[in-house]
Amino acid sequence: MNETTGAVRKNIWSRAKDMAQKSPPERNRYVDFLRALSILAVVVGHWLVASPYMKDGAVEGGHLLGILPWTQWLTWGFQVMPLFFLVGGFSNGMSWAATRRKGGSYASWYSGRLQRLINPVLPLFLIWTLVAMFGTLLGIERSVVAMAAQLALIPVWFLAVYLMVAAVVPLTWMAWRRFGFASFWMLVAGAVLIDVAVLRFDVPYVNFLNFAFVWLAIHQLGFAWSEGRLAPNNALWWGVGGLAALGLLVGLGPYPVAMIGVPGEGLSNSMPPTLALLALGIAQSGFALALQPAGRRMLDGIRIWTSVVFVNGMIMTIYLWHLTAFVLVMIAAWLLGGIGLDVPPGSAAWWLARPIWFALYIAALFPLIMAFARYERASGSDKAVAHWRLIVGLLLICAGLGATAAISIASPEGVTGVRLWLVALPFVGAAVAQFGPVHRLARSG
Repeated sequence: MNETTGAVRKNIWSRAKDMAQKSPPERNRYVDFLRALSILAVVVGHWLVASPYMKDGAVEGGHLLGILPWTQWLTWGFQVMPLFFLVGGFSNGMSWAATRRKGGSYASWYSGRLQRLINPVLPLFLIWTLVAMFGTLLGIERSVVAMAAQLALIPVWFLAVYLMVAAVVPLTWMAWRRFGFASFWMLVAGAVLIDVAVLRFDVPYVNFLNFAFVWLAIHQLGFAWSEGRLAPNNALWWGVGGLAALGLLVGLGPYPVAMIGVPGEGLSNSMPPTLALLALGIAQSGFALALQPAGRRMLDGIRIWTSVVFVNGMIMTIYLWHLTAFVLVMIAAWLLGGIGLDVPPGSAAWWLARPIWFALYIAALFPLIMAFARYERASGSDKAVAHWRLIVGLLLICAGLGATAAISIASPEGVTGVRLWLVALPFVGAAVAQFGPVHRLARSG
């Protein structure tokens, strides 16, 4: 078995090395490095923050940030979703500009992106629907099934937001080309107005608009990067300014230290995002781009670059399945009588045990990668799907992903224990966007 696993790993590494050696010299490898770094930081952060433990014979869902308040400062480094949107802006800007030069259509450009992002999600939904359904039918307590499904499917919220951001690239790119950095500052102003409306005047629900204002603002900085408008020396000042603004917002303003939600906190900086998270995104973007020259020199080494290619080749699978691996390890520990779960989270013994637990999470994640990475590598269609199909499909997909993150696919009522209508939304949306009649559209002007 070990020989087989070793051979598989060697084969995957060899393919990654071959791809790395064939990379064109003009490729900005630092973009791929930041993409891989941001996803891996999210994985490590999730594996640290989730801290279940045994209490009175039952598993309690501990949260490290609530148990050890000082760890909330660590989220300034581990909440790196802004970097992913920065990289998305760079890649989407370059890709859309190239599509425009070649006379390609928006429909063909976006349908390919939609398929590549949604294809890896569907197996995750299907597997967890079956787990929730059979777990309920086998008599497992519904609250346990719901907790496991909710935890495992946390990553899907990000895809709903990113798909929406990518869908409006033609508009945001046009705004960038016409107004430059003013298009960024207009979005920042929108985020400021939203937070004032919520925190000063208690206007309900409008804070959800910051999913657009905050993430689109960071995405605009990616456009600036793609056009060389954020040179390293200039970017450093963006980093310093963003960090200073974040310090003032947290120190003097109403914003909590943690850049993700903490149980019991009245305000979350991430759900939905706040001005504080935007300041963090500006700081991270500035410092990351200031380090770009050193990073690109580092990536000239074939071994490091191969490692980046290796991770990027399965990056969505790692992101989508890393909490499923976590849940599998927790279930195994529980079935073995709660082994290792009797250590109080945050204690010295708990910290010393983290390398062992991380090794177990990686061991559980590896076969999931082997089984499901193929869906990530499936290429998207380059055909132009009718616009109404893309729009309807996108809305159904995002509604399903968003509702999953908010209320879980597991249901406290019903025979199946699953909200089947919710599970159906991404599948129906994908079918509408991908598998219907294909129409040849006029080239976009």
